[in-house]
Amino acid sequence: MKETLRILVVDDDEVDRMRVRQALTQAGVCMEMSEVSNGSDALAALRTTTYDCVFLDYCLPDQDVLVLIQRLRSLEITVPLVVFTTHTDEKIAMELMESGATDYLSKSRLCSETLAQVLRYAIRIHRAQMQAALANQRLRETNERLIRQNQEVEKQRQQIQLQNFKLLEASRLKSQFLATISHELRTPMNAILGFSQILLRPKFGKLTNQQTDMVERILNNGKNLLMLLNEVLDFSQLEVGQLELEPELFDLTKTINIVVAQMRSVAEAKKLSLGVDIDMKDSLVFNDSGRIRQILINLLSNAIKFTDSGAISLEVKELPNNQLAIAVRDTGIGIAPRDFQHIFEAFRQVDQSMTRKYPGTGLGLAIIDSLVQMMGGHISVESQLGVGSMFRIEVPRQLSLPSKISTLPGLNLDGHDILCSVQNPNHCPPKSRKASMGFPHLKL
Repeated sequence: MKETLRILVVDDDEVDRMRVRQALTQAGVCMEMSEVSNGSDALAALRTTTYDCVFLDYCLPDQDVLVLIQRLRSLEITVPLVVFTTHTDEKIAMELMESGATDYLSKSRLCSETLAQVLRYAIRIHRAQMQAALANQRLRETNERLIRQNQEVEKQRQQIQLQNFKLLEASRLKSQFLATISHELRTPMNAILGFSQILLRPKFGKLTNQQTDMVERILNNGKNLLMLLNEVLDFSQLEVGQLELEPELFDLTKTINIVVAQMRSVAEAKKLSLGVDIDMKDSLVFNDSGRIRQILINLLSNAIKFTDSGAISLEVKELPNNQLAIAVRDTGIGIAPRDFQHIFEAFRQVDQSMTRKYPGTGLGLAIIDSLVQMMGGHISVESQLGVGSMFRIEVPRQLSLPSKISTLPGLNLDGHDILCSVQNPNHCPPKSRKASMGFPHLKL
């Protein structure tokens, strides 16, 4: 079925209008043709009716055809315009095309074949232009939508950045508060421990069994509290990059024996055996003895805390490339595989409830992990629920001097590394650092 085209012919010569009708009819064009004799009537017709093509005579009685074309385009009447000229003139042709005409045709060439060809061409060009205009409109709308979305994303990014700044500031203030409060609490706690030790000395007077038991409880609980305070202080210093290593030459075997002797009574209180296996040809190492001791105490304390029956063992052996491996094994409750990725995160404990069986800050393993990384080593874990766990650290026998160390990986807080430098000029004085490693003993 052929498409029926609506065609408007604008010409004051009735003969010419008839020639157009006959030529299109002979060409087999299915159409509805309207005819007007001047520009005013043409403008009125085009305002009320949609046409597929308009044939305009170049010489209209009431107005210039170029003005009429421009008027139609200014009114956004988008219809194919074919202008009939009396003769071929390139200048006229250029003016017609620039004003918005679709095509032009000399009346001397007006025949059915040529007119049908010009009609098809004009309609095809017009429809292509309409499709392009529609595509451009959609593209503009899409671009405007993207611009609005980008503006919204930028606004959200700025809000997130502002929130990050606030979180960083809150984290800094929190770390500063933790360091301050830990330091302030340690002073009265040291006094409590010191005076408790004095009361237990026979030369200051004999206590009854009940009094001795009460003072020993004060001393033991004070030591536990001081250990928690030291963990919080170490954490806050690691987080802001103020914790530094102090390498020195020391006997690792001697340090291990001291730590094991200290922890043996804790293990025996739970009826656990504590074994040591040291396989080293040379026990001298150049590392931070205090931090090595802290790592050993934390690993053994964890093993004892999470083991109700069985044995704890500490194994030390030499590795190639001047490395040392220290492993602590237990027959405790074990760790589920799904919890492996979280156990080294700060404040993270497998049981996060307020009624949990095993107390603690959740900072021990996070601090160990950061200290081992600062030493240029790494820590690994093997565990099975109900069977036990093995924590193994590998550290260099000889630690680089502080002057040769720049920045090192620091505490892992919820998956974000916080850099820690052993050359931080704002580090705490050595006296404060050493005080955090053990329990003070007052000399009187």
